[in-house]
Amino acid sequence: MVMDRASAQYDIEKKSLIVAYLLWAFLGYVGAHRFYLGRPFSGLIMLSLSGLVLLLTFVSFGVLSFLWVLVAIWWFIDALLIPSIAARHNGVIADRLFGRR
Repeated sequence: MVMDRASAQYDIEKKSLIVAYLLWAFLGYVGAHRFYLGRPFSGLIMLSLSGLVLLLTFVSFGVLSFLWVLVAIWWFIDALLIPSIAARHNGVIADRLFGRR
C-alpha cells in the first residue's frame, strides 16, 4: 500500500523527456525547459541573457545581433543535456519517495 502511494507520487512528480524537448524546441531560448526540469537559476540566467541580447539587438539596430550565437550555442548544448538533467531530477524524486538513501 505504501509502495503504491510512493509509486503514484513518483508518477506525478517525475519529469517527461517529451515535455522537456517540446519546451526546448519552442521556448528553449528563454530557458523554459530548464524551469520545467527544476533548474530555475540557470533558466533565469538563460531568460535574462535572451532578454539582454534582444534589447541590445533592437538598440544597436542589429549590429549586435551576432550575440544570438551565444544563446543558440547554449540552446543546442541543452538538447544533449536534457536526458541527464531529467534522469538526475527523477532519481532525486525516486530516492526521496522510495527511501533509497
